[in-house]
Amino acid sequence: MTAIAISAIAGAVLSSLLSCIPGLHVYNVLAILASLSFCLPGTSTALSPDMIIPFSAGMITAFSIVNSIPSVFLSAPDESAFFTILPGQKYVMEGRGYEGVMLTAAGGLAGLLVMILAIGPLAPLILPPAWDVLRPHTHWIVWCVMAFMLLSEWPKSGNMGQAGWERFNESWRTTGAGLITFALSGLLGFVLIYKSPVSATSAFQNLMPAFAGLFTLPWLILNIACRTAPPPQDKSTLILHPAEAIHGTVAGAMGGWFAAFFPVITGGIGGMLAGHATAIRNSRAFLVSQGASKTINYGGGFMLLFVPGLHIARG
Repeated sequence: MTAIAISAIAGAVLSSLLSCIPGLHVYNVLAILASLSFCLPGTSTALSPDMIIPFSAGMITAFSIVNSIPSVFLSAPDESAFFTILPGQKYVMEGRGYEGVMLTAAGGLAGLLVMILAIGPLAPLILPPAWDVLRPHTHWIVWCVMAFMLLSEWPKSGNMGQAGWERFNESWRTTGAGLITFALSGLLGFVLIYKSPVSATSAFQNLMPAFAGLFTLPWLILNIACRTAPPPQDKSTLILHPAEAIHGTVAGAMGGWFAAFFPVITGGIGGMLAGHATAIRNSRAFLVSQGASKTINYGGGFMLLFVPGLHIARG
């Protein structure tokens, strides 16, 4: 037990340091760790699974919380924290960036408590029969999520204005960009799955290197090009009422677990869906929900690998 605890703490410490580097995703580091779990050529030694599992759990947990720092201050979110930057950027430009980070981290801590007190004890009892029931319906559930995401890009310019092509172009400018992005990313996924440029004999991963970390690059390039100077940050403000904390935690727990349970869906999307379902309108509650959703998504997805009888294929 002592060795397991030390391994988990070591993973958390290492991940806390690496999480401050914008664009570096914990999955990239875990991919290297996975390769070290096999015997190297010419050797007979490999890392023990008893050490790798707690080390990975520590890295994932620390990343899901500490990564809030570059996500808010540098607009460098991972795929599960993308929606955090929406109110987070506003907080930074208002001099409340520390408050945004603390709210997101508080949501992550609340998500950990939910996992320990509720999800951990109940998952082995509930999830295997739930997966048996829902597995045949996974395809249309994912299609519904995709449809909701596309419909959320519907033109929002209102009904006022001069009719004609000018109004049409104005309405569909952002919507068209969203639809094109969706189509191109889907096409890239099909290419990497069915015609990957990386041979299966040379690598055991196709999709992850193409996506992990690349979410941050457009925002970092824009920040460098625009040279935006945020105002001085006030470290004394931290406002979070109990009702907002509970509201955000419940929404984040729902969204994070939905994302962890179903393939393809990330914590950011799951948190946004849960935010709509629970009618979150407060930015503080929203940041809490995103922190909880991200933590439960990463930690819950990792935990599902060890739930007896669940056997969810993750690719």
